Order: sequence, then structure tokens, then C-alpha cells
Amino acid sequence: MALSLGRPRVALAWAADPLVRAAAALRLGEACGALNDLRPLPGGPRVQVLRARAEHQLGQPTAPETAREARALARAAGDSAALVAAVILLAEQEYAQVPSPHAPLRTLAEGLKVAELSAQPADSHLLAVLACVQARLNPRKAQATAQKALDRSAPRSPARVLALQVLGQSTQAQAEAAQGELAPVWWQALQRSPALAQATSKGT
Repeated sequence: MALSLGRPRVALAWAADPLVRAAAALRLGEACGALNDLRPLPGGPRVQVLRARAEHQLGQPTAPETAREARALARAAGDSAALVAAVILLAEQEYAQVPSPHAPLRTLAEGLKVAELSAQPADSHLLAVLACVQARLNPRKAQATAQKALDRSAPRSPARVLALQVLGQSTQAQAEAAQGELAPVWWQALQRSPALAQATSKGT
């Protein structure tokens, strides 16, 4: 509950579940701590996607391959939450490395399809990343997607911070990030979004 309310340090201090501890550590940018919690666990899809996020935060070259492995495991297991988390991370990586926005759009489409097939609203973090990608192609559409992400996001979450940044509300985004103890690594890979870059520059 502490993690869902945007209190990762409280979650890290009190949680016994190593997956919750790892997720909380990643919110804080403490990737090495997350890997320590994950190391003794069997490599299921949720473990693997958290491991991929940790490697991504540390800038390890193995991160994309680990994320692809997490996606494959999640597909095989039918774990929709892990699948969405994996495609979000893969899209972030593709966004930073591939000049065209179409690769991350195709990757994120799988996460949208998961929501459609399960008749559930699309994940707020996925929508926030999608808005960053869309800003390269259609700023008006990006704003609409970011507003959807904001409406669905939890307080002090990465999704809310990204959505606010795309919407140009950089001061509020910075406040949410500070209150949620979020490490900047959660949005640094998306800095090349025109809307996000503009919002960030206004806040400095």
C-alpha cells in the first residue's frame, strides 16, 4: 500500500516481499539494492522485468536483452502486468536509441492490446510513455494521451510525473517527483520528447 501511495522508502523499510522491496528500491533509483533482493529468486516474468529495470537504471548493456526475456516469459505465462511493464521498459530503451518513434509505438501497441483484450483501462505508465513518443509526431494527440495518463495515475508515481511533464506542468511534476522520492532515471531516457524537453527547460 505504501508503494501504491508513492511512499517507496516506507515500503522498503517495512515490506517483507522481495518483489515489493525491489520495486520500491527502483523508485528510489537504488538499483543495486533491487538486484540484491532479486538475486535469490527464481527467474519468473516479474522478477525478470524488475531485474531488467535495475540493469536499465545502472546503464548495463544487458538491459535490453533482459527486458526482451521478461517480455517473452510474461507472454508465455500469460502475466499481463509483467508484460505491460516489460513493453514500457523496452519502449523507453527504443525511444532513447532509435531515431524513429515508430519502434517504441509498435512495442507499446502490445501493452494497449493487453488492455483491450482484458477489457481493462490502459496502464497509466504505458500511456505516459506513449504520450512522450507521440510528442515527436502529433503534439495535440500527445497532450490528450498525457491527460488520460494523468487521470489514471497514482499520486507521486512515475506515470504522474511523466504525464505532467508532457502537459507542460513542470513545477507540479517536480513536486510530485520530490514527494514520491523518484529518481530522475525514470524520465531521463525520455528527455528527447519535444514536449518533455520543453517542459523540463521551463522548470530550470
